[in-house]
Amino acid sequence: MERDYQSEWNELTYILTTVNDTEMMKDLLLALLTRKEREEITLRWSLVKQLHEGRSQRAVAADLGLSLCKITRGAKELKQENSVFPKLFRLLGEKNV
Repeated sequence: MERDYQSEWNELTYILTTVNDTEMMKDLLLALLTRKEREEITLRWSLVKQLHEGRSQRAVAADLGLSLCKITRGAKELKQENSVFPKLFRLLGEKNV
């Protein structure tokens, strides 16, 4: 029997959007994610940022040591009509993070 994680997913997304303390958020992510998971999610964010900055998929793959398949997935997400990434980059630009 497959478990439905929707309730936990909703709760987690609520927490991620509500915690307004950077150190608390870092502590939460350190507690929830393994070192490998943190590395993977950081790499994914880095590849999306580099693609957003206009770097080629091949250059990003070479820079990060990732397969073109992973880079292509990020590129497709960036190009989607309702992609969250452009919204996030605008938000980061406004905040000067």
